[in-house]
Parts: sequence; C-alpha cells; structure tokens
Amino acid sequence: MNSKAVSHSDLKLSCGKQVRAAIRSGSYNGHTAGLAAGKLQCNLAILPEEFALDFLRFCQRNPKPCPVVGVSDTGNPNLPTLGHNIDIRSDVSKYRIFRDGVLSGEVTDVSDVWSKDLVTVALGCSFTFENALLRNDIPVRHIETGRNVPMYRSNIDLAPAGRFSGQMVVTMRPIPEAQVAQAKEISSKFPQAHGSPIAVGDPAQIGIADLSKPDWGDAVEIKPGEIPVYWACGVTPQNVLLDAKIPICITHSPGHMLISDVPEDAETTILTKNETNKEN
Repeated sequence: MNSKAVSHSDLKLSCGKQVRAAIRSGSYNGHTAGLAAGKLQCNLAILPEEFALDFLRFCQRNPKPCPVVGVSDTGNPNLPTLGHNIDIRSDVSKYRIFRDGVLSGEVTDVSDVWSKDLVTVALGCSFTFENALLRNDIPVRHIETGRNVPMYRSNIDLAPAGRFSGQMVVTMRPIPEAQVAQAKEISSKFPQAHGSPIAVGDPAQIGIADLSKPDWGDAVEIKPGEIPVYWACGVTPQNVLLDAKIPICITHSPGHMLISDVPEDAETTILTKNETNKEN
C-alpha cells in the first residue's frame, strides 16, 4: 500500500531504517545519493544459485567495480549481515529485471518474481565515500544539484569468470585540482565502496567520448579549475549479467541503492548477525 509521497529533500536527515521504510511503503522511489549519511550503500545483483558461484568468482577477480559486502542464503530475501529486517524484495527504490539478457521491466517491488533459487549479492557503492568527501569540504556536484551521479561505459577490460566478462563502468565527479590528491586519499580508505579512483583527467584515456552524455545518471557541470575524476562503478556487474544472458537476474536501477545499517567506515562490512543486531 502506498503512503503519502515524500521527496529526496524530506529524507535528507533520515536514518537508513527510515529511508528503507519510506521505500518499502511506496512513499519514495527516487535515487539514494546523499541519503542516510554514514551508512554503507549497496549495489545489487540477484541471480539463480546455479550461476552465483561463477559470479562471485568474477567479483573476487574484479574487486574495484565489484566489492562484495554481503551474500544471502539461497531463496532468503533477508540480508541480516547488512541490517535489521532488510527485505531485498521491497527495500530498494527501483529495480531492473533482465530475462535472457534483455531488460523486461523496471519496478519498485520484486516480490512477484521472487523464487526459492535466487541468491542476492550486495556490492559496495561509491555513494558511501561521498559523505567523507563532503565532510572534508570537497564538493560533490551531483549532490549539490540534486542529480544522480553520471556513469559511463569504459574500455577497461575485466578478468572473466565462467560466462561472466566485460568492461568496467565508471562514475565521474569533478574535483577542484587542488583537492584531487585529497579526494584520492579519502576514497582509498573505502575499499568496500570502490576505493581510490581508476583514472583522472582526459576521458578518452578510458574510452569515454563525451562527458556531457553519460550512459546512466545525469550530466554535471565541470567548472573552471576542476578536473574529472573517475571511480569504478557498481553498475559494472549489471552490464556483465546482461551480456551473460542468464534466464533471469534482478539488479538495482542505477542510482537507486540498498541502504544498509553498516557504518560506512566499518573495518569490515561483512558483519555477523549478532554484531549487526548489537548496533541496532
């Protein structure tokens, strides 16, 4: 049942549980950039168990774009290591459903397609380290302007595993030249959220033709004195899953993340159920 609609600005000061509650109730279906400051945000890949081991191998071989922070039991929609009472079927503001490599729909709840053989893999998201950048007075343009982060296909090849292979997707943030080194240092402390940048400067070096035309998200202004900085992106596994053409997979829509209860600066994001419950 849908509750009264709330906006991104209404949720700016809400905790992760409150944002998830608004999403689960149908009150909010927008992007999650800038929400639940201090909590780890997660990309999602939900796929049949028969393909999950090869996919996890792929993630292990490509930790920059695919940092695994949680894995569900087969058929279980809960992720107790990432938060209390998370229901992966309804706690993400927008999902994408792919069948045989083709997008078949974008929805706000996947309960009707959930099955007992599905495994959820949660992957760290760069939205997490953005809070640390802001705390250090480093501007994050898409948050300043209320937009989704720009995301681009790159020409960076990834290490294959089984039927999973492809190229990296990256996010871009314009950073003042004098603060690029600081932004690198800060983000490097968040390996569970893609860590340090993979490139700085000319987009052509990683196969991007035009920064004003992102493949996902929204274009942002690059002001004089700023340099484009690129980080690995959790949309990468979506492309890989699509190319693998497995019978069904479910992902988050770009920019619409699962917000966990795990602190963004936790020494490890794979907490035991008891450790997570102690924090709540």
